[in-house]
Amino acid sequence: MKKNIEITNTIRTLRFFANEMTQQQLAEKTGVSRQTIIAVEAGKYSPSLELAFRIADAFGVQIGEVFGYETKGENK
Repeated sequence: MKKNIEITNTIRTLRFFANEMTQQQLAEKTGVSRQTIIAVEAGKYSPSLELAFRIADAFGVQIGEVFGYETKGENK
């Protein structure tokens, strides 16, 4: 049986506490488009491991403070 994993993130909260950093500013710091940041923040796109580390680095925190996961149900 395979469990579904949902990636979660705290990007919006971290942006707020980083002097209300905009999505555009985060995109520039991480070298991706604003649309990518929007999708990651909304949980519609799971970032590559490299991008996940760059996002954490932009906030000066460990990757586990930005990203987590929840296990949802089981597929049969």
